[in-house]
Amino acid sequence: MRSFQSSISIHSSADRIWAILTDAPAYPTWNTTVDRVEGRIAAGETVTVHAKISPGRAFPVKVTEFIPGTKMVWTGGMPLGLFKGVRTFTLDPRGDGTVEFRMAEVYGGPLAGLIGRTIPDLQPAFDEFAAALKARAEMAAA
Repeated sequence: MRSFQSSISIHSSADRIWAILTDAPAYPTWNTTVDRVEGRIAAGETVTVHAKISPGRAFPVKVTEFIPGTKMVWTGGMPLGLFKGVRTFTLDPRGDGTVEFRMAEVYGGPLAGLIGRTIPDLQPAFDEFAAALKARAEMAAA
């Protein structure tokens, strides 16, 4: 099973980071890994991500878990669960004025072995996303 993850400590409030993560139209202003995100990022909603790593492709995902200020899960893939990607965002406030941000994506389903081989190395994009989120949240907090 293929997966990617990144984490970073952000000197900001969980509420501020959450506001950035759930503002789909603003993603291109801070997130250097996407061209745009369409839709409303909220529980049960479907959003479409246009990632720079795959120009011309759109990735529709459903917001399958939404705990404001704490955790959000995006799920996408093929019908009947033949291939599924699950991206989890978590915010863990620390007592020192920082928040540990984690983002992980795991692929599964009967076709995961076959399709997983065609997925490029997303680790640099995950690390870039985390760094861009940190820069945006800390700039807003200053």
